[in-house]
Amino acid sequence: MRINIVIVLMLFLLSGCAQTKSSVKPGDVTSVDQHMKNVTQLTFDGDNGEAYFSPDGRKLIFQSNRGGYACDKIWIMNIDGSDKKMVSPNHGAHTCSFFFPDNQRIVFASTSHMPGDCPPKQKKPQGTHFVWYLYPYDIFVANADGSDMKKITDNPKYDAEPIVSPDGKQIVFGSQRYGDFDIYIMNSDGTNVRRLTDTIGYDGGPWFSPDGKKIVWRAWYPETEEEKAKWRDCMENNYIVPVPLDLWVMDADGSNKKRLTHNGATNWAPSWHPDGKRIIFSSNMDDWHEDIKRFGHNFEIYVINIDGTGIERITYNKVFDSFPMFSPDGKKIVFASNRNAQNPHATDIFIADWVE
Repeated sequence: MRINIVIVLMLFLLSGCAQTKSSVKPGDVTSVDQHMKNVTQLTFDGDNGEAYFSPDGRKLIFQSNRGGYACDKIWIMNIDGSDKKMVSPNHGAHTCSFFFPDNQRIVFASTSHMPGDCPPKQKKPQGTHFVWYLYPYDIFVANADGSDMKKITDNPKYDAEPIVSPDGKQIVFGSQRYGDFDIYIMNSDGTNVRRLTDTIGYDGGPWFSPDGKKIVWRAWYPETEEEKAKWRDCMENNYIVPVPLDLWVMDADGSNKKRLTHNGATNWAPSWHPDGKRIIFSSNMDDWHEDIKRFGHNFEIYVINIDGTGIERITYNKVFDSFPMFSPDGKKIVFASNRNAQNPHATDIFIADWVE
């Protein structure tokens, strides 16, 4: 799911566009981040997000509206920020990209099979300032250079957030089907689609554990009649309004579901440490505003054990930090942030050395 700075602002109520080039140079960023050294900025144009390592740890795949595009395209770069190349079509919106284990193929969600440069803008629901629109993405696989692109889902609603299993045989993804938003799994060619979650409400952002045996995801389940009515309206009109999110873990077949967080904040963007024992994620849990009884917009990065214990805060800033992912060897971490003070509304990609 593409959650740029607009969506982050939407989310913080409950718990863009192209920007000018920054003059900040790689290596200029300093902070008191825990376990992170040599924090380096890799992107300086447009709005950038969801940068994820290739299995060999040499490249990053990410989405960006750099180049003046009105909606995101998929790009690949070296982990030092060099050799940026667009690998998606130059029309349509694209999101949620990931490498296959062979480093030679990629998967991402796209509207490029539909007419128009970008999905048509939808009208905001009355009384709601921030909305996440569920565009009719389908999931595609392609070679790492963008060639031989093939559509592997066929759903008139939202299919996105694909993550490939460590053995390359399965893809887990988020989908709006059957009047709800749930986690599904399929073979890597798009066959044998199975539903893993079936509780009414939002289930999204799934991610395989390093051994492929478990999946972490984020969720919100309406409880009151008012919440249920709001959710029905969301699904009927293809958008999601602000909701708090919690982290959950389940076995890869959908069994053994366990809730990890219970803090009322927006906990999201989870992925795994290579040891398979910890999950890294983003949350605004430490930005509670007592005067308005609401969580704020300062999202930081945290680590939590897979049993829900041992939460540790990693980043310490006054701006958005999210979309964290460890390199396959656990020696580096990549994330997206608004920590460039000279251009505070742009989201950029950063990489750092991880120190235990």
